[in-house]
Amino acid sequence: FAVDGIAIRKFKNLESRGVPYPKDQPMRVYSSLWNADDWATRGGLVKTDWSQAPFTASYRNFKASACVWSSGSSSCGSSSQSSNSLWLNQDVDLNGGKNLKWVQKNYMIYNYCTDAKRFPQGFPPECNTA
Repeated sequence: FAVDGIAIRKFKNLESRGVPYPKDQPMRVYSSLWNADDWATRGGLVKTDWSQAPFTASYRNFKASACVWSSGSSSCGSSSQSSNSLWLNQDVDLNGGKNLKWVQKNYMIYNYCTDAKRFPQGFPPECNTA
């Protein structure tokens, strides 16, 4: 999954090792608004007027390169070779891997593959792959 050309999430297809892969279901993208009056509004000088809530936001120049899931099937199909679906088989290159590690270090809040309390009997199989 990439934003502005930077990989932010990678989930390898390891079905051959028994790891389920979410290829037959839709993916959703969610975003959040958060209270940043202590740093984003002239260093906290301008406070949010909460009486004006609810607040709405929109995306500008949003372009999704994805398969469309409808009525139980994907627009890409399993053997599709159209130029729109070539990204399905692309891997993250060396530079993309460095960017992914940077994003994870600076923005990832939670990684279930490091949560030993959640998985005291051992991590899920996808966590143990290189």
